[in-house]
Amino acid sequence: MQAQAKIDFAALKLCLQECAIAVHSALQSENVGYLSSTNSSGDMQLGVDVACDKLIEKKLLELECVKGVCSEEKQEALYKDSSASLLVAYDPLDGSSLFDSNLSVGSIFGIYQGEFASSAIVGACYVVYGPRLELVWADSTDDEVGHFLYDFARGEWISKPALHLGEKGKLNAPGGTQKHWSEKHKSLVDSLFVQGYRLRYSGGMVPDLHQILIKGGGLFSYPATQDAPKGKLRKLFEVFPFAFIYQKAGGEGIDGHCSLLELGCDGLHDTTQCFLGSKAEIALVKEAYK
Repeated sequence: MQAQAKIDFAALKLCLQECAIAVHSALQSENVGYLSSTNSSGDMQLGVDVACDKLIEKKLLELECVKGVCSEEKQEALYKDSSASLLVAYDPLDGSSLFDSNLSVGSIFGIYQGEFASSAIVGACYVVYGPRLELVWADSTDDEVGHFLYDFARGEWISKPALHLGEKGKLNAPGGTQKHWSEKHKSLVDSLFVQGYRLRYSGGMVPDLHQILIKGGGLFSYPATQDAPKGKLRKLFEVFPFAFIYQKAGGEGIDGHCSLLELGCDGLHDTTQCFLGSKAEIALVKEAYK
């Protein structure tokens, strides 16, 4: 069973590496203007959102080990007639609103065994499209978080040292509109700045969480707000994958009280507030939200 899982994960990682290169290429030429369509959450779609979604969907469904996929851009999951058991939930282009200002964007993938649920997550991956093309991977057969850099000159992925979070970091990435924050969340964020934490927030989940992971620690927070009382970030496509990676890297992910990977999921596009970071920062969140 473990041997087959390793084979399936190797095939899936290779596929996502190929997707990353193809998406990077598409970002150089695709339409970055808004279309008349909206995604499953009612957000206006960019032409590049749709192009990348189609590209990734096609490549994933070509894999023998993949039974079905669900995109953040679509309302329903898509399944094929197969005995495979792996399901992939993905955000094809996280932070696409940053694209026209030439900031880093990314793709996020959650890999599930048999069902789309936090208890069924067995792997996660994200890609950063920035000055460099990077891919981060974690799965249930390995205790480490893999980090890969694409070398365009050589046309190959280079393995970098595994990523780890320290016990405590120095970066603070607070999301959500501040005027809609609760008083306890405002107090938490203010206390971090009083302690000397540095603000690092671009508006893209992938680049912000990647920076915290690369720099060895800190806190990313996206709380429930007055305008989004259940939180804004989607569990299957964004929250669970990063919680899986951060936990593998030695950090934690919580909803203010319990582990993100213990949460139920009320539909494919269910959302939650979330806090991801080093253990020291998560302890501060638990104290603030108790």
